[in-house]
Amino acid sequence: MHVLGKVSVCDVGPRDGLQNERRVLEPSVRAELCDRLAAAGLRRVEAVSFVRDDRVPAMAGAEAVLRSIDRTSDVRWAALVLNARGYRRALDAGVDEIRYGLPVTDAFAERNQSTCVSAALDLALRLVESARRDGLRCTISLAVSFGCPFEGRVPPESVLAIAEKVLAAGPDELVLADSIGTGVPRQVRRLVGALASPGRVIGCHFHNTRNTGYANALAAVEAGATVLDASLGGLGGCPFAPGATGNIATEDLVYLLEGMGYDTGIDLDQLRMCSLWLAEQVGHELPGLVARAGDPCGIASPSGR
Repeated sequence: MHVLGKVSVCDVGPRDGLQNERRVLEPSVRAELCDRLAAAGLRRVEAVSFVRDDRVPAMAGAEAVLRSIDRTSDVRWAALVLNARGYRRALDAGVDEIRYGLPVTDAFAERNQSTCVSAALDLALRLVESARRDGLRCTISLAVSFGCPFEGRVPPESVLAIAEKVLAAGPDELVLADSIGTGVPRQVRRLVGALASPGRVIGCHFHNTRNTGYANALAAVEAGATVLDASLGGLGGCPFAPGATGNIATEDLVYLLEGMGYDTGIDLDQLRMCSLWLAEQVGHELPGLVARAGDPCGIASPSGR
């Protein structure tokens, strides 16, 4: 099968995947997870977040995680930051990329970050400028782009207006995030299609709360997105968004993309083993399916494509 193109997959499991787990993993275990992902071929990993330990205990010890990771590989290690203090911590810890979550509704901004959209936008623009000055890559993620747990439907026009303001500042990447898994492919095609153009890197972040995450991921790529977030095993969920369940599973996404003819550069067999190992660490079976079911027909292998 002809290769349709490359899709960069960013695994957010060490951050978004683990932040809602009851069992808190030690920094050394989280660092091992990062190293296992790198060994499976992931070249972008959201390893930590620099947030208050009392608000998200599972993310405590971010500096220790980064110190323990094997930094000799060509993996881009990213960190989520929510404010200027988090940015300074990330910079001091030596991350390769910062990611900032910019909410597109005031209600979510208040619940998630104790701010409002206009203030969050101002901070996003300042972070883009700071990252450029300090030599860091910067990704701005527009949270609840497809629906808000507190305000409901989010008008596409509002999302696009905020997106254009962010893009004018020149971040390395803009991500549309379906933070609570309400989106459907029609919405994805509209938003991604309106933003994707030469010179812009548009990504998407999907949760599978209503079983539409994988359809949305394929729609995003077909509409021009070149980066997709996913979480090993399908772990995840926002602590401040009621009913928000896990992200799309990295191994399930890789199976889909490779089977459709896209090149991810990821070893699915190693990724499956990594997912099964993570299930042991958190103490329960993970939502992802390919780790359990495998790829007996070789659909996701180069010959299968």
